[in-house]
Formats: sequence, C-alpha cells, structure tokens
Amino acid sequence: MAVRHRLIKTAPETVWNVLADGTRYAEWVVGTASSRPVDGQWPALNAAIEYQVRLGPVYLTNRTVVRNCEEGSVLELEAHAGFLGTARIAIELRPWGEHCLVIVDEHPLQGAGGVLHNVGAEALIQIRHRAMLARLAKCCEQDVGGERRQATAPAAPGTPDASCGPGASHA
Repeated sequence: MAVRHRLIKTAPETVWNVLADGTRYAEWVVGTASSRPVDGQWPALNAAIEYQVRLGPVYLTNRTVVRNCEEGSVLELEAHAGFLGTARIAIELRPWGEHCLVIVDEHPLQGAGGVLHNVGAEALIQIRHRAMLARLAKCCEQDVGGERRQATAPAAPGTPDASCGPGASHA
C-alpha cells in the first residue's frame, strides 16, 4: 500500500473545505484536467465526481465515488480508471497543533491495476502522492476560512488561478 503524509500549515477545517469541494478536485489531484460533481452532494456517501485525465491530445473521463465520509476528518474514495480498474484512496486529516497532518493511503481494488501492482508501481504512486500533497498544501495554505484568497489582482472571468489550478506546478 502507498501511504504518504504531509503537514499542511493551516487548520484541518481549511483542508477539509478544499477536499469537500468536488469542483476543486483537479486543482490538487495530479493527472486530472478538470472535475465536476455528477451524483449526489459531494462528499456525501455515494456522491460522485467525473474528471478528465489528459494523455497527450487524448482526454479520458473517469469517475470517483465517495465510499466513506466522516466530515472534517476522513474521506475514502473509489477511483474508477477505465481498463486499469479501481483504487481505494483514503484521506485522513489529523489536527497537529495549529496545523493539519494529512495522511493518504491508496491501493488498487480491482482490474489491471491490482494485477499489475508491484514495487515499481508502488514507487510511482509515492511520487504522485508527494506531488499531490504538495498541490493540496499550496491550495489550502492560500485559502482563508475555506475561501480562496487572492494573492494578486483577481483573474479575469474564465481564467484559472495559476497559483493553485490544474496548470500549477506539481512539485
């Protein structure tokens, strides 16, 4: 299992507010180009979001479903990745002083991802999680009270926030 953690220098409530916004999934999940809630009220049990994964000029649409939610502390997701199958992704938030310790635990459930899972795949997941948690930290540390803080002048309508959006740095 790929387990990784990161201390995010903001309150757990701020981190939860980012996780609980299905439209922001693509801002912090590495590999996604856009996201939108499609079923239920994200992150309620069985709610789902669809997201696009870009592979060169090709966009694939995948889906993630909430399998467990303990508001403010635990979000467990089942990510559907087409022919690769599904994966369980558990995100736990723990208060750590005035900050938040985020623990991500991911492993394949079904399909090719489970059959092909090995030490090499585990290493790639660890690299992806490092980047994902860095992106999540950047998004959360720029938020104030769960709402995006404008570091500079507001972006023009329709322009993504380059500091925390899908095109943001992954490191």
